[in-house]
Amino acid sequence: MADGLQSKRVVFAGKGQVEVRQEGIGEPGPGQVLVEAGASLISTGTECIILQQLYEAGSHWDNWVRFPFQAGYSMVGRVVAVGDGVKGVEPGRRLAVRAGHAQRFLTSRWVATVPDGLPDTEAAWFALACIVQNGIRRAQIVLGETVVIIGLGILGQLACQYAKVCGARRVIAVDPAADRLRTAQRCGATHGLAMPVAEAVDAVRTITGGALADVVFDVTGHAAVFSAALGMVRRLGRLMLLGDTGTPSQQHLTADVITRGISIIGTHDGNPPAEGNDWYPWSHARMAEVFFDLLAQGRLNVRDITSHVVSPLDAPQVYRGLVERRGEHLGVVFDWSRV
Repeated sequence: MADGLQSKRVVFAGKGQVEVRQEGIGEPGPGQVLVEAGASLISTGTECIILQQLYEAGSHWDNWVRFPFQAGYSMVGRVVAVGDGVKGVEPGRRLAVRAGHAQRFLTSRWVATVPDGLPDTEAAWFALACIVQNGIRRAQIVLGETVVIIGLGILGQLACQYAKVCGARRVIAVDPAADRLRTAQRCGATHGLAMPVAEAVDAVRTITGGALADVVFDVTGHAAVFSAALGMVRRLGRLMLLGDTGTPSQQHLTADVITRGISIIGTHDGNPPAEGNDWYPWSHARMAEVFFDLLAQGRLNVRDITSHVVSPLDAPQVYRGLVERRGEHLGVVFDWSRV
């Protein structure tokens, strides 16, 4: 049935080079399903770091990225056909898949089914939402704590919302971009500081009556933010590294770590187990289900942090805009029905 079927795919051909390529797609083999894309979310930070090669030699980025590179990893699509041995999934079912930006693709792995009534453009946020959810769990936010979120890209916006869901008393958002602050305050932040992080330390001290923050999330991916962020953390508090810098050798400790007993906690998409268990049930699949439920309940909101819904055919111009005018973009979703 799928013989001769063609697919468009977004590929980083080299540094700064974005192409929309066409390829043939065969029929699903044993254990595989053929998926037709509905929507996929651009992981702005990750994909722009890769596209511009903003990482140092020897880093995990350097060990991972090879051009041509398949961009994207947060896709929602509908099953078109299934191969032998596939159980529990039939044609017409919508799946959340960790797959690249492609019109059609074969896969033997999917994260979760997508509930009826949830738009593709919202469900496609699941992978980024799970990354943040993992960080929120690692932070172990307690009811009534003060949380600072530094950097209000898509991960930071989601972190503000999750912190509110977890019962944070204050959610202080820090970003020089006033528009991003206004969005965060509509969706969960109680305070907004439109200033560089080094200038925000005194403001956090004032807001908290001198206590500083119980938890600070560095979601910027900028190595220089690390030292300043330590100054916002209270004695025996936690600094969460949710933003993944390409230049970790430029992150420097301060005396705050020792003198105030600050815990530094790293968090990464690779932390959750493939399958949940009694000791740690939070696999990607289970976190995706939580995300979908919170969306349906109105406790999370990705509609207001989606700035652009675009055709994948415009990918070269879209990524150029993300690199050159990043402040104009927030959540950018490829709508594959436009191909």
